[in-house]
Amino acid sequence: MMEKLVEAVRQSFEKKFQRKPLLLASPGRINLIGEHTDYNEGFVLPGATDRCLVFAVAARADRRCRLYSLDFDQDFATDLDHLHRSEWRWPDYLQGVLDQFLKAGYNIGGVDIAFGGNVPIGGGMSSSAAVEAGLAFALNHLFDLKLDLLTLALLAQKAENEFVGLRCGIMDMYANLHGRPGQVLKIDCRHLVHEYYPFDRPELRIIISDTGVRRELASSEYNVRRHQCEQGVRILQKYYPGLKSLRDVSLEMLQEHRAEFDPVVWKRCAYVVRENNRVELACQDLLRHDFNSFGLRMQESHLGLRDEYEVSSPELNLLVEAASAVPGVLGSRMMGAGFGGCTISLVYADAVEAFVESLARAYQGRTGRAATIYVTQAADGVKVL
Repeated sequence: MMEKLVEAVRQSFEKKFQRKPLLLASPGRINLIGEHTDYNEGFVLPGATDRCLVFAVAARADRRCRLYSLDFDQDFATDLDHLHRSEWRWPDYLQGVLDQFLKAGYNIGGVDIAFGGNVPIGGGMSSSAAVEAGLAFALNHLFDLKLDLLTLALLAQKAENEFVGLRCGIMDMYANLHGRPGQVLKIDCRHLVHEYYPFDRPELRIIISDTGVRRELASSEYNVRRHQCEQGVRILQKYYPGLKSLRDVSLEMLQEHRAEFDPVVWKRCAYVVRENNRVELACQDLLRHDFNSFGLRMQESHLGLRDEYEVSSPELNLLVEAASAVPGVLGSRMMGAGFGGCTISLVYADAVEAFVESLARAYQGRTGRAATIYVTQAADGVKVL
């Protein structure tokens, strides 16, 4: 499957641009636990996945930029001096990265790009970060800029924050660039450092179930949630002047000042504090190889996202409920910004067939639509092919 994808992207590039490209693979992201904690300077536990975008890229001698998306079969052209928002949206993720490299003063020229992949678009596996971090990595390589991976992740994040307009955290880009096969990363999103934890048990599978519901609400509601978290921090800063983010907050602190909070803001903050604690405990589970406990924390995470952070959806809840009823499923939860997209489930290998059949039947029966279900694993970060 990967070979066919690489060949399709390469051929499209050569047909359109009449030249030979550099080929790269840029993975999607799975996140085992730690949702909506990254922009609160907390902890997350993601990994790169074996589903990816393939880029074919080449530098130009002028400042012109020609972009082609295989998935949408659309061409877009601009130049480095006239980057502008597109009604198609997908070119903005690429233009945003070019924009950040220019603003940072890096010496880049124009580019020809063709790209396509098998990361579900809007499905909660961060296809946007795969585009942004993938291009950042490609520009670094093409123009020999010698930037480290953290710098590339920060440039990709700023592209989405400033050009696309989503105030996302660093997790997706960071995991995309630092991924390793059979390992997940516990990322400290304040200090931007990480530790690897093993996640390559032969008897376990990671299964992604895509609702097929694209996340129209995610961008606007994401920014609302971020604002609510910041509101909570401002209330507590009156009593704890050194406090910088919800990373610094305990449940006891929240409880003590609960009367001053809008009830919805309190719920949002309580979820983030609890989720940060869950990531810490989940990492201890991995060191003990206690996957039963790890799975329970995934379930708790979903309940928090559903009831406290309120970013789930009926379709996501249905998939989690259906997964939880299958013997051999250790844990299941929604993954990503919410309001659609995917769930992630931890399943014993000998239960995979029953899992797929049960979820497909339940989802089709209740929604009339098919859920796309596939097995994945922790894989490499961005790499030249």
